[in-house]
Amino acid sequence: MAPIHVLRCCQRGLAWIPVIFIAMVVCWSYYAYVVELCIFTITSIGKQVVYLIFFHLSFVMFVWSYWKTIFTKPANPSKEFCLPKAEKERYEKEERPESQQEILWRAATSLPLYTRTGAGVRYCDRCQVIKPDRCHHCSACDICVLKMDHHCPWVNNCVGFSNYKFFILFLAYSLLYCLFIAATVLQYFIKFWTLCRRKSAENCPKNDLQETHSHAKFHVLFLFFVAAMFCISILSLFSYHLWLVGKNRSTIEAFRAPVFRTGSDKNGFSLGFRKNIAQVFGDQKKYWLLPVFTSQGDGLTFPTRLVNADIEQPTVAVHPEPNKCEVTVSPLTESQSRLLSNEQQTNSIVHHMANNPIKSAPNDITTVSMK
Repeated sequence: MAPIHVLRCCQRGLAWIPVIFIAMVVCWSYYAYVVELCIFTITSIGKQVVYLIFFHLSFVMFVWSYWKTIFTKPANPSKEFCLPKAEKERYEKEERPESQQEILWRAATSLPLYTRTGAGVRYCDRCQVIKPDRCHHCSACDICVLKMDHHCPWVNNCVGFSNYKFFILFLAYSLLYCLFIAATVLQYFIKFWTLCRRKSAENCPKNDLQETHSHAKFHVLFLFFVAAMFCISILSLFSYHLWLVGKNRSTIEAFRAPVFRTGSDKNGFSLGFRKNIAQVFGDQKKYWLLPVFTSQGDGLTFPTRLVNADIEQPTVAVHPEPNKCEVTVSPLTESQSRLLSNEQQTNSIVHHMANNPIKSAPNDITTVSMK
């Protein structure tokens, strides 16, 4: 037991290395931009003030969203998705998968579940819970995460229902941070780069750039390279997740479509572009750009498309008024679709007879047979 415990502690410690690396890069970029560029390199006071104001705005929002993404605990399934003690004991004693699925089916009848696997109910043997829709088990965190997107080593956390908005904002503000640095450092990068090349080729006359500290040149040159490199990598990842938000999919669902009772459907949770955005960012647009939780729902249940109405859900009955027909609304099966044209023809006959009643003698009997 002791070696396993020590191994897990070492793994948890090593998992923080990418986060520490990002933190060190961010701290260095702050020093290089504020001290080496704005204080030692830029001579205009007005330009210094403008650069420092916009830099600190992007820096604060970037660090805030990154912090929330790292330290927001992933949401887990509630207790109602756990098997009762008696059913759990029966499930563990059963050896046949068919019998185990029967136990899960009985326990899942009262739960709001729409997705499943090929075998039946989605169940996590590790956490011993029935998985809610869009919930998956993270092997790195060793827990089931609601609406799990992926496990990100750069934040050492699972990205899911509780922090997916924070992760999107972290990508957005980190991209803005890198773009601002690269755009404002570019002119000084070109001057320093040209000066270094001229100085290596021949002795050039002294100017204000040569009088700048030599280490400032190194920081400015390296700062542009790092900002441009991170900007390119973050841009592709941010664009991909914006596409996922517009489709209301997770990264897992993009690679493996969820399976409903009617079959697999990669767009099963898509509600339209605007509603898909609101699922992640909420209804109040004033909070969209702030790393505060505003996502809709509880992470346990999610609305699905109306076109994929579940055939096993109860039908909706419209109670008729006096002298009016009763209408029952339910999803059409294949056989009902085939009979749709015959039913329309029958309804037209009944409507014609109601408007034009048949006059007959009192003792006459009129019989109408409709098949």
